[in-house]
Amino acid sequence: MAYNLIDLTVHQDKLKNAIDRAREKGIVIPTFAQMKDPSKIPAEIQEKLKSVGLWDIDPLNLFRITWKNEPVKEGGLYSGVNYIEIPQSISGVKARILALVGKWFPTGAHKVGATFGCLAPRLVTGQFDPINQKAVWPSTGNYCRGGAYNAQLLGCESIAILPEGMSKERFEWLKKVAGEVIATPGSESNVKEIFDKTWELRNTRDNVVIFNQFEEMGNYLWHYQVTGDAIEEMLKDAMKEDDRYFGCAFTTGSAGTIGCGDYLKKLYPSSVIAASEALQCPTLLWNGWGAHRIEGIGDKHVPWVHNVRNTDMIVDVDDNDSMAWIRLFNEPAGKEYLKKQGVSEDLVEQLDLVGISGAANIISCIKMAKYYELTEKDVLVTVLTDSMELYNSRLTEMEEEFGPYGEMDAAIDYHQHAMGLSVDYMQELSYRDRKRVHDLKYYTWIEQQGKTMEELDAQWYDADRYWGEIRDMADKIDEKIEEFNDKVGLVK
Repeated sequence: MAYNLIDLTVHQDKLKNAIDRAREKGIVIPTFAQMKDPSKIPAEIQEKLKSVGLWDIDPLNLFRITWKNEPVKEGGLYSGVNYIEIPQSISGVKARILALVGKWFPTGAHKVGATFGCLAPRLVTGQFDPINQKAVWPSTGNYCRGGAYNAQLLGCESIAILPEGMSKERFEWLKKVAGEVIATPGSESNVKEIFDKTWELRNTRDNVVIFNQFEEMGNYLWHYQVTGDAIEEMLKDAMKEDDRYFGCAFTTGSAGTIGCGDYLKKLYPSSVIAASEALQCPTLLWNGWGAHRIEGIGDKHVPWVHNVRNTDMIVDVDDNDSMAWIRLFNEPAGKEYLKKQGVSEDLVEQLDLVGISGAANIISCIKMAKYYELTEKDVLVTVLTDSMELYNSRLTEMEEEFGPYGEMDAAIDYHQHAMGLSVDYMQELSYRDRKRVHDLKYYTWIEQQGKTMEELDAQWYDADRYWGEIRDMADKIDEKIEEFNDKVGLVK
């Protein structure tokens, strides 16, 4: 049975509008192959990029949707994969922890890639009309930023939806980029309120197309193909002869990023995939609920795009640990204390690459290393989805709440929230444990969002074929992109 999970049916009437808009705006669309290997990008485009800033609203920045940008804000081209290694002087464990860096994407977050994976296939097939329709981006943060940005680059109007409790930096930026910004009640955990707003828009406006990251398989596909490939390259660059790749950990959020774990498990069949979440909202661990402060990992449900059958462990992270880390990493007293503990000055100055969810991802790896008693030969990987550029207001808020940050505060945070991390609130998943988590999809997706029980069962009982069909679609999408670019006629 074919599931047709990313529809590539061509709608000629709307496709003509998309081609006309691309020609008018000077838009060339990159392929998945080019995002994985920027050396395949035409030389004329690379030359033009030398005069374009990383965050500029310029269609050329579509060609910076890659993990391999030069780490500069103006005019950079491409280098190797951007990553950092977390040393034992921060982690307290012997295992090596490698983390891809998301700051050097346009918008400063890797979600710009996930939104591309959702929007581009519909644009190049004429399923989305950039002249007469608006792209709606429901999100808990970076996804709607990436969606609004890509919509601008691709000549589309956008509507961003995110909880009112997100950082003010997000709202200030969105007001400049998105056509409309809608703030829904709550914070990270209030995803249902976002879904409710999308249904309201569907029922009251006839010109909107919803790109829901929690169900859009383009999100999973982009991370499987592009993030998975980048991590493979990072491992080749960083691993020593006797090292062994053990596994990965990602805060699930929309469950797009964890899709790259499936890619890594193809390369390393015995490796472990850990799904991480906030302890204050233990959805996967305890079927629980609550609110937390790890921005961008909206929860209280299991995303439709999460391949739960391939998930080996749940790691719950206390958001107090993540919040302590961003003060320790960014306050002057924290930086000085880290240097006294043996962290190199060069790395200390790079720790602003770690945003709140990035801190949670690293903490998840540390807990895994302790749980499995890993050695200096073992390698764990994760991603830093964004950087502190989006959270400086949180530092101000914590100073107002807790007072100035001094050496004693840094010592407490270092020893309690870094060296003192425990293996509490973790679970290795048996078959029945995985099935329990998978079955939680029923309440959101079957009862509320109109999915079918047949497809829910297919994700589980026909998993290899179901998820494999999605993974194999990148080449087909690239063919559609190349056909589209040929019709636009801007690249020889």
